[in-house]
Amino acid sequence: MKLAATPGIGWIDLTWSYPPLVDHFAVYASDSPFAQGELVEKTVYTRFRHANLGPRGRTLHYRVVTVDVAGNRGRPSPVLRASSLTSVTVSGRPVAVIGDFDRTSRGLALAPNGYQQYSARFPTGVDHPSTDWPYLHPGPADKWAGSKPHSFRFHFTLPAVRDLVLAVWLIDTHATLPGRLALSCNGTAFAEAELERGATKGSTVGEGPLLRPSIVEVAVPTSALRPGSNTITLAKTSGSWHAYDAVGVFTPP
Repeated sequence: MKLAATPGIGWIDLTWSYPPLVDHFAVYASDSPFAQGELVEKTVYTRFRHANLGPRGRTLHYRVVTVDVAGNRGRPSPVLRASSLTSVTVSGRPVAVIGDFDRTSRGLALAPNGYQQYSARFPTGVDHPSTDWPYLHPGPADKWAGSKPHSFRFHFTLPAVRDLVLAVWLIDTHATLPGRLALSCNGTAFAEAELERGATKGSTVGEGPLLRPSIVEVAVPTSALRPGSNTITLAKTSGSWHAYDAVGVFTPP
């Protein structure tokens, strides 16, 4: 059995191939290549996301063991060493931020469950984050917000053009319609992020184990930036809501 890994910020995706006729796979992770490690998952699938690894890059060693219906265990797979990625919120320097990057919606407007007040408080979207930034960003699939796209605008000032990374941390997204987030800077589109499926709890729960957080971090092209005032627009162009933890721009290491 050969393992393969794909890294992300706070997670590592494992995949492997194996003939059928097994009951399940046992996935082990360890800080050391010489120890079997902790059982982190039992799965019938040939894939597993090891999530909630934190914003700092982490290196782990993985083994997968086959288990048949009778409980007999096969030989462990060869060890795979894999590392998650480090968030720019850890490695970089903040230029401007909204929220605390602490896996909660605490401190954001209407949090943790006041989304039904959104249309009255933000009838034209969000354009004054220094005053208000709602915890919930609705999309076209949300009837309670008018069944239309919604744009949030994030303003910040630069003394000079420099390399920047936009960090968007979410505490949760809709489980079946997470949608897309179109990103532009000063009117220039630079990315469209397909959001991960969440737990559909973040509209009414501001923190805790019921949520399924995710992270989007994207470099902002220097050609779209200018000295002085800048605006990044986050437009929910499809799908349903997502719930914010924090948003910020950072100078990368």
